[in-house]
Amino acid sequence: MGVRQVTLIAALLLAACQPGQEAAEPLSSTYDVEIRWTSYGIPHVKATDWGSLGYGFAYATATDVICVIAHDVLMVNGELSKHHGAEDGRFDSDVFHKGILNQDKVAAYNQAQSARDQAFADGYVAGYNRYLRDHAESLPDSCAGAPWVAEIDADDLTRLTLGVGIRYGLGRFGQEISQAAPPDTSKADDIASRAVPWRLPTGIGSNGVAIGSELSASGRGILLGNPHYPWHGSSRFHLIHTTLPGEVDVMGASLLNTSRVAIGFNKDVAWTHTVSTALRFTLYQLDLNPDNPLQYRYDGAYRDIEPRVVEVEVAAEDGVETREQTIYVTHYGPILESDLLPWSASHAYALRDAVIDNYVTADTYDAMSKAASTADLEAAISRQGVFWVNTIAADRHGNAFYADISGTPNVDADLLDACRLSLEGAPDRLVILDGSRTECEWREDERSRVPGALPTEEMPRLTRADYVTNSNDSYWLSNPDAPLEGYSPIIGPERTARSLRTRAGLHMIGELIERDGGITPDDIQNLLNNNRHFGAELLLDDVLKVCGDHADLAPACEALAAWDRTMTVDAQGGHVWREFWNDARHIDDLWAVPFDADDPINTPRGVNLDNPAVRQAVADALGTAITTLTEANIPLNARLGDIQYAPRNGRNIPVPGGDGAAGMFSMIVTNLNGDKGYTPIIHGNSYMQVISWDEAGNLDPRAMLTYSQSPEPESPHYSDLTEIHAQGGWIRLPFTDAEIEADPNLRTLNLTE
Repeated sequence: MGVRQVTLIAALLLAACQPGQEAAEPLSSTYDVEIRWTSYGIPHVKATDWGSLGYGFAYATATDVICVIAHDVLMVNGELSKHHGAEDGRFDSDVFHKGILNQDKVAAYNQAQSARDQAFADGYVAGYNRYLRDHAESLPDSCAGAPWVAEIDADDLTRLTLGVGIRYGLGRFGQEISQAAPPDTSKADDIASRAVPWRLPTGIGSNGVAIGSELSASGRGILLGNPHYPWHGSSRFHLIHTTLPGEVDVMGASLLNTSRVAIGFNKDVAWTHTVSTALRFTLYQLDLNPDNPLQYRYDGAYRDIEPRVVEVEVAAEDGVETREQTIYVTHYGPILESDLLPWSASHAYALRDAVIDNYVTADTYDAMSKAASTADLEAAISRQGVFWVNTIAADRHGNAFYADISGTPNVDADLLDACRLSLEGAPDRLVILDGSRTECEWREDERSRVPGALPTEEMPRLTRADYVTNSNDSYWLSNPDAPLEGYSPIIGPERTARSLRTRAGLHMIGELIERDGGITPDDIQNLLNNNRHFGAELLLDDVLKVCGDHADLAPACEALAAWDRTMTVDAQGGHVWREFWNDARHIDDLWAVPFDADDPINTPRGVNLDNPAVRQAVADALGTAITTLTEANIPLNARLGDIQYAPRNGRNIPVPGGDGAAGMFSMIVTNLNGDKGYTPIIHGNSYMQVISWDEAGNLDPRAMLTYSQSPEPESPHYSDLTEIHAQGGWIRLPFTDAEIEADPNLRTLNLTE
């Protein structure tokens, strides 16, 4: 029987199988998997081969998020315009994905996969398609009957994987790549009329803390994983547990459009990720042939720029029409264009991505899932399949580990000194290199499995018995007692001010260290549950000193003075600080004590009240906060849970947390939406885990998925975990067979094909 075929007898038997019942055994099978769901819709997938594991992984994930995955398949295949129209950036997205994730790129990825990984991928495809067949008449309302919900093949899964990989490189610039075009010299305003505004999007964040044997009460490791990822779309997390007896037993969370546990644990080691500061790309400035804008100079000769014609189907009144768009590609990568980076008669700009040729992510995460220590985990991520994140880990032996071993250009300080070009108005972290010389190419190193990528031996890492942490600043202060220094600037800055969120975490860990008795899992869980506002602890007293100068500020000052300086759901007044800080953070000369690289946890600090301009700017920011909230009909003493919430089937579920840029370790990002308040939630606390071991080495896995397992309102797992999160609750994850079988809501499905 073929991989994607099923016998007629098996099909009839399996179609009748419902959750809680065992499927009848077909005459023969390629896939055989058991899925057990425990409370809150958590699937536990058990199989005896890699193909069946992939089959169950896809089926279990699709159970909650089939519509989201189907839409992402549409996106990475460049078919959004065909089904939803070309508006709102969909056409540019289609051009980008069709042009970049083309068949040659897909074939190269597929060819690089091991037999094991290909078996898992084939199983995933078959499991996804099986779910669609089993539920063709019962899909969620958000995609029921939609023609774009269709069976997938292995190339679709590859495109999903590649699309995630280039998220912080090429994927940021789909519009700029789609719209790039050589100048029409017959039109003087040609460049200005079509160049899109330049932007360098910032990454979303996370916190990670690992406690080692010197500090933990048990003498074992403790890990906090706290990614700050979107509450909507395919970058949500999904809880899942996969078991291949004798090989893999790993639990945690995957992104909806990925096929491995991304952040999680096994019986020996736990890990999490935070988006790192390392760059995923550089730009190359091309010196163009004055007689031909489709040629660029390289080592004294001219090379051709390749026009790559892309055909996109677009919904039209009478059906579907085909439109053509050309993207332009150099040996570095595609040309992009914006108002800051125009394609002029003399110059153009190409982007080289450090992850587009990385084909080892499946191999890397499979090795991570089988790690028995942080040393094993370090060896696993050194396979180079971690795309764009730091890794923080702890193990039952008491090790705490940090590394930024991620897909990064092999560009050292010498290359930057020799080849970096300046451009007025460009962000400091944007690297533009001279594209006309061989010596400005990224270094090639035989130690690297990925062309042009920095070898792992040159990237920062740290193993400690006390602690390590990261909150999206660079590697420098992963442990303040052991600063990491001397690495390529392409990875991140050293001896620079840390964010208020980083300092909040370091400050609270420092408080725990000073206590007697050792650090417990409850202590680490409380780093989030306490919802302390470090920015307010640092600055509010100084801000209140301005209040006496301005009677009209009394309403804001009274609300802030009464505020408990937390962002729990019962806190009152913290939103006034949020609106105040939106402006105050930009005040020139704000700090009374400037940053000191020798005291980075405690500086900068204080408000520079001796400067009259600063005092006035603080007053102005408070006044703006009053105006903003008054116009939105939000009381200045409102309870946070009444104005920051997640709507769920007619109920507004309170959501704790606040803005990390303002100093919140427990981070929630949302915008004031008129008189509705701070809703919807954009991103922030998402999958949260505290993984630890007791003195005997027994695992204690605690977690919370803040937005629940499914985004579909009709799902029983649309809001159940969100309700618990509103009350500050966590759940204990059932990991052993005994724990799974004891779950009061257990249901089991056996699938064969």
